[in-house]
Amino acid sequence: MFFSRPKRSNKFNDDVVGTTAEAAWELRPGGMLVQKRNSDANRNNSVSLHTSTVKIKVKYGSTNHEIRISSHASFGELKKMLSERTGLHPEDQKLIFRNKERDSKSYLDEAKVKDGSKMVMEEDIQSRQRRALEMLKIANKDKISKCLTQINSEVDKFAKQVGALEESGRKGGIIAEMEVDELTENLMGILIKLDGIVAEGDLKLQRREQVKRVQKHIETLDKLKLPQETKVHTNEAEQKQPPMKHYESFVVTTKWETFD
Repeated sequence: MFFSRPKRSNKFNDDVVGTTAEAAWELRPGGMLVQKRNSDANRNNSVSLHTSTVKIKVKYGSTNHEIRISSHASFGELKKMLSERTGLHPEDQKLIFRNKERDSKSYLDEAKVKDGSKMVMEEDIQSRQRRALEMLKIANKDKISKCLTQINSEVDKFAKQVGALEESGRKGGIIAEMEVDELTENLMGILIKLDGIVAEGDLKLQRREQVKRVQKHIETLDKLKLPQETKVHTNEAEQKQPPMKHYESFVVTTKWETFD
C-alpha cells in the first residue's frame, strides 16, 4: 500500500500574489474595481532615468568657470554655485545664454542647456544698488527700533518719578521745585530725540505714542508746579507788603490866655 505525501500549501506564494493583487487593484467610490495607477513610482523612475549631470562653461570677465550641475536644476541654483566661485551675490548676477538673459526661476533643461554649453555672467549693477539700498533701510529700521526701545525705558523711569510727585501733591506734601524742573528738562530732552527720528509704518506709530506720553508727563509737572509757584508768590507778596504804622493816640489841649 502506498501512502501519498500530503501537499504543502504554498502560503508564502499565495500571500505574495494576494499582496500584489491588492496593490494592483483599487476600489473606486462607485464600487467599481479598477487597476491601481502607480503614477508616483512611474514618475520617480522616469526622473531617475533621465536625470543627468551637465558640464557648463561660464565666462565672467576674463575668467572661465566650469560648473557641473544637474540638467534639471534652475538658473537660480546655478547662480548659487557661481556665487561660491566668484563671491558675487546670486541676486547681483545676470546669466546670459544664447544671447538672452535667463530668469532665476527657469530651468536649464527647458532652456536647452546641454553638456558643454557656454554662458556669460555679468554683474547686475542696478540689482546690487537696489539690494544695498534695501540693506541700508533694514539697518536703519533696526537702529530706530532700538532707539525707540531705549526711549521707552527712559520714559517709564521718569513716569514713575512723575507719579510719585503727583501722589505727594495729592496728599498735601511739599514738592521741590528743583526736582520738578529737572524732570521737565529730562522729558524735554527726550522730545528733542523723538523729533529727530524719521520712521515709517509701525515705528512711526511707536514714535507718535512716545511723544504723546512725554507731553502728558510734562503737562502733569506743569500742573504740579503751578500751586507751588502760587504759594511762593503769595508769601513774597506778604513779605513785601509794608507794615502798617501804629500811631499813639494823643489829646491836644490848647491853653487860652485870659484877657481882662
